Amino acid sequence: MSPQVRDANLDLIKWLAMLTMLLDHLRYLWPETEWLFIVGRLAFPLFCLGIAANVARSRSNELYTEDNVRYLGWMAAFTVISELPYRLLSSDSSTLNVMPSLMLGLLIAWGAHHRGRGGFILAMAGVTVTVLIRERLMYGVFGTLLPAALLLAIQRPGLVWLLPAALCVLANSRNRWGAEWELQPYTLLIMLTAFSAPLLGLWLLRRVRHFRVWPVKRWGYWFYPGHLAALHLIRSLS
Repeated sequence: MSPQVRDANLDLIKWLAMLTMLLDHLRYLWPETEWLFIVGRLAFPLFCLGIAANVARSRSNELYTEDNVRYLGWMAAFTVISELPYRLLSSDSSTLNVMPSLMLGLLIAWGAHHRGRGGFILAMAGVTVTVLIRERLMYGVFGTLLPAALLLAIQRPGLVWLLPAALCVLANSRNRWGAEWELQPYTLLIMLTAFSAPLLGLWLLRRVRHFRVWPVKRWGYWFYPGHLAALHLIRSLS
């Protein structure tokens, strides 16, 4: 099988995900910039869209492939690698780093895409682990369902796009701003951004681009723990 053509739209979405995540985490250096939390609501849905788009490009009857095993292996490895820098930067967090949520979301998305016993087993494993450790998962159960919902939205454009948008709002409803601020303007902006993020990503994914985007390859895995460690170091030295 010939290698897949590089998708510039998908690379653009990955760049936006990393940029908005970095902007969000700058709050650890400058606490007065709490408004960057709103910008950060774009990051997780865009990362989930990257997972969904990769799953959608694979053949539905080819689950146990070398590429998929490698994909899951990288996700599992960086789930472990990212925990220490995440804990150093956010020592008071009650959740794990974001990688477990993304990895479980990948399993569930695979189950939605690859029909049959293998897909069903992976999806059930993902859902079971999600339910068992839901209190420790960033974005909770709704967050792990987001890649599968985005996969469905990619495959069936239209009103289905509202499903990941709604899930994204529910996934963000557990943050402390939603719990403590209730229906304040700041909270409404957070929820509006969360609702819009999957819609923006899906729209970008379908646009025709006539320019090149620097590809985000495997080095992108290092960006998450790397920028967390860098921010912790800068904060420690300041």
